[in-house]
Amino acid sequence: EVRCLLSPSAAELVSPVALASLSRHRCYLEADQWSHHEPRPLHIELAEWPDLVLLVPLSASTLARLVHGLADTLLASTLMATRVPVLAAAAMNTDMWESPAVQRNWQQLQSDRSLLALPPATEGLLACDRRGSGRMVEPSLLLQAATSLAVHGVQRDFEGVELLVTAGPTQEFLDPARVLSNPSTGLMGVLLAQAARWRGAQVRLLHGPLQLESGLLEGLNSERFGTAAELEQLLERHQASAAAVVMAAAVADQRLQQPLSGKLSKQELQEVLHSPASWEMVPDLLHQMVQRRSADQVLMGFAAHSGDVLTQAEAKFQRKGCDLLFANPIDQPGVGFAASANQGWLLSRGASPEAMGPCSKLALAHGLLDRLRLRLPQAARAD
Repeated sequence: EVRCLLSPSAAELVSPVALASLSRHRCYLEADQWSHHEPRPLHIELAEWPDLVLLVPLSASTLARLVHGLADTLLASTLMATRVPVLAAAAMNTDMWESPAVQRNWQQLQSDRSLLALPPATEGLLACDRRGSGRMVEPSLLLQAATSLAVHGVQRDFEGVELLVTAGPTQEFLDPARVLSNPSTGLMGVLLAQAARWRGAQVRLLHGPLQLESGLLEGLNSERFGTAAELEQLLERHQASAAAVVMAAAVADQRLQQPLSGKLSKQELQEVLHSPASWEMVPDLLHQMVQRRSADQVLMGFAAHSGDVLTQAEAKFQRKGCDLLFANPIDQPGVGFAASANQGWLLSRGASPEAMGPCSKLALAHGLLDRLRLRLPQAARAD
């Protein structure tokens, strides 16, 4: 259920009638602030009604009002009076966004513990026909951030934690026209990275070829890999600086010893596919990380199975040597690859297997982060 409140400037750009029609509730305007038709002060009524407030887009003026505690408009007084989580997504011209005054206010806003503030996209077409920073993040990311607040609220319990996350599939080329891969879209890993970022972590995302809206990556420090060998190099480069690593990427098990430079005929392809000498096992990247990690680094792995998921996962957990392993089914409808939901078993050192889900992948991401956080050294936790 949605109710809309427009600032005077917003009312010049968007039709209140259209918003009222879409929301099936009246649209509140500045002129309603002291209406004699309201039995209670309207800003208090509006502040107490919702479970969540979306401040979209956050302008330079409203940003200044928030930071300096002004309550001179219906919107500003409602924001001051509300006690529910607020999601604010900034948007403005590049020069306005980069101005010292706006940047000072933005930095101060980050200390507001009841609010999740999303900076503008780093690049995009603006209303002034320029390209640059200042464009509001995409609706897909706004929806995930709003859902995150509904699931987990505004908590900064990962502040100061450096987290390395991998996501998406690897691709092992047979020849220029054929590739060995899997149906992973990367959604689970990307949502883990974003959820951790919203909880205060410093996140580095390593991802393969994703099948997602590019807007879902906004705000993440990310690097792309294609093959397992490229991912292996990135992990060697970045593992040491991370307090925890979440290995959600779906890595191939085998690859050709040497990808072919020219396209194979069908007959040649059959010969290669049936020639054991042409193939090699991909190194166990998670086990490699276990071997070279520091004593207090936390490692979480992922496993996808069909059939008896738990039995297979328990055997894999013993082989891998990681601290946590989440195993999910890939033979059940509505969960796993290319689905918005997931479920499975979480295996932890010294604990019994824990069933998780079915639930949205974002809710699962928060649940997994909750368990991972308990494994971090006390000094790394923002208790």
